Amino acid sequence: MDAVERFLCLSSCPTGYDFLGKCADMGIKVTVLTLDQHRDADWPRECLEEVATMPPGLNREQILNTVSWMARSKRFDRVVALHVHDLETAAQIREHMRVPGMGATTAGCYRDLLAQRVIARAFGYPVPEFCRVLNYDQLRDFMARVPGPWVLRGRSDESFGSSPSIHDPEHLWRMLEQLGDAQSLYILEQIVSGDVFHVASIVSESEVKFSAVLQGGTLPLRAFRDGDVISMTTVDRDSREAKELTAMNRALAPSLGMVRGVTQAEFLRTPAGNFYFLGIAAGVGGAPVDESQFSGNPFGDTPFIDQLAYASTGVNLWSEWAALEVGNLRHVNYPIPSSFDGYACSVLRLSQGTGPDLESINNPAIVSRVRNSTHAGLILRAVDPQQMQNLIEEFRERLES
Repeated sequence: MDAVERFLCLSSCPTGYDFLGKCADMGIKVTVLTLDQHRDADWPRECLEEVATMPPGLNREQILNTVSWMARSKRFDRVVALHVHDLETAAQIREHMRVPGMGATTAGCYRDLLAQRVIARAFGYPVPEFCRVLNYDQLRDFMARVPGPWVLRGRSDESFGSSPSIHDPEHLWRMLEQLGDAQSLYILEQIVSGDVFHVASIVSESEVKFSAVLQGGTLPLRAFRDGDVISMTTVDRDSREAKELTAMNRALAPSLGMVRGVTQAEFLRTPAGNFYFLGIAAGVGGAPVDESQFSGNPFGDTPFIDQLAYASTGVNLWSEWAALEVGNLRHVNYPIPSSFDGYACSVLRLSQGTGPDLESINNPAIVSRVRNSTHAGLILRAVDPQQMQNLIEEFRERLES
């Protein structure tokens, strides 16, 4: 009998390096299954047993055949989706191979905006008024009952995003005709304006063991241009927002079926001060489906939330997630991670090119300089909310110049 402990980690893009490193430190042999185009990415190969690849666009049966072939020579104890795009695929593999972990039904709840809206409302969470795009009589009733404007929101991030504002029924019918058979992949929702908040959590045995509350952008969002500067901040822990969102989020994860893992939830605060639940994702490195659907949204992939959580609390969400999975495999209770009550913010410039020159910017508050295909900027640590706001103003000007 093979006594080696192995994880199969699915990732449609290079991510989760700290997860992979923590697994290796804990003695787990890890195989990463990714797409062919990421074969030569900068994976932490010293932490891995193998990087396996497959062509893009494989159907469910082909992926299951690929993994089943791999399992002929390796016994995988856990299957982990490092990116939210791979959540349902990982669940299907678990069910096919009877490996413990989140099943397809629960995974679907974390990938389907309609499912999240229905479940959240059933458990008493306020959500924007919505209607599934399925029965036309229901749509007519919705538009007669709920004042516009409305928006067609994709149920998942494979659903082609969201539409411009819809102000009258005739506009909706024209759009549905264009969508054809794809229209059931959407919901019709009332547009609600307000400030967006993110809550990153660690969940163990259906209980939230750790959470960090961050504030992002404002909805509805304007069209952002290359060069615009945006920011995300830790929320003052003594504020009403932090306390209410922490409490709401604590009850939310078990309601949607999360037993063990990391989540990112999004809430909206209206000008009147009311909170709405927007969406939730199961994982570290991706956005809940809802906010990523807004056209021109600078937080389309909620960048660097993991780094903000680490800078403000000392908790590495990737490493803790790995510890959760390994501990469950070994029947060890997950200890609440030690943390500190600091503050952090990101100041990011939307950049499709090479600028700005981050290396020339020096300040002891800088935790890291970050850059990806759409963002360039800084992660900054502060001792209190006032210093955090001062840093945002200072570095906003420097990135804009």
